[in-house]
Amino acid sequence: MEPLLSERRVIDAAEAMAQTLGQDPNHTVAAAAMDTSGRIHTAVNVHHFTGGPCAELVVLGAAAAVNAGPLVAIAAAGDDGRGLVPPCGRCRQVILDLHPDAMVAVPTASAAEMRQIVELLPDTYFFPDSRATRVLRFNKRYYDAVANGEKTPTVRWGERVAVGQAIFYFEDDEEHASLNGEIRAVNRFRLDELTAERLRLPDGGSTEGYLDALCQHYPQMPHDAAVDVVDFSLLSS
Repeated sequence: MEPLLSERRVIDAAEAMAQTLGQDPNHTVAAAAMDTSGRIHTAVNVHHFTGGPCAELVVLGAAAAVNAGPLVAIAAAGDDGRGLVPPCGRCRQVILDLHPDAMVAVPTASAAEMRQIVELLPDTYFFPDSRATRVLRFNKRYYDAVANGEKTPTVRWGERVAVGQAIFYFEDDEEHASLNGEIRAVNRFRLDELTAERLRLPDGGSTEGYLDALCQHYPQMPHDAAVDVVDFSLLSS
């Protein structure tokens, strides 16, 4: 997935810090991470023969030290012009457990792409005792509808959505803050089982039009996919 503008800022921050490295063999990778408030946190690895932590793990600690909360985007870059580097297996597991809704920058043959952390470590064990704060992402155009309670279901494919409290995060939205909410139910259906009633479309709403938009949002989704209808609500302040 092509990086959003805010995710591009995270990549740029990691690459800029990596350019300052190269003189000290103990610090060779830089990482940057963004929280739901849009703050970017940076850190470098600590290379050591005993297994010093990768930059991604250090930046998780740096963000936690300032009570950043859940992270929504993470990127790492190497010194000496190596550019983006993907996280190692240990880092993938830690990110999945502590920030299960984060997007992670990975290099490809053509350009940087953002991947859900669950995509980078599929079919893995998930450590439930981590008690990670969950994040439900929305396009920023839905802010008003979510904030006033007009929109209460959303359909997701390929995301690990769980019932419980969550932060509703609006991508690339510098005007509005995230909202505190609750995921009340997650029900799985095949695409051909989705109805206007299950989607709670307004009178006259087109199921066909909704499905067309869903397929555009998830271009790799197969036509016989199973999707999750997520019911959510805001928490009273």
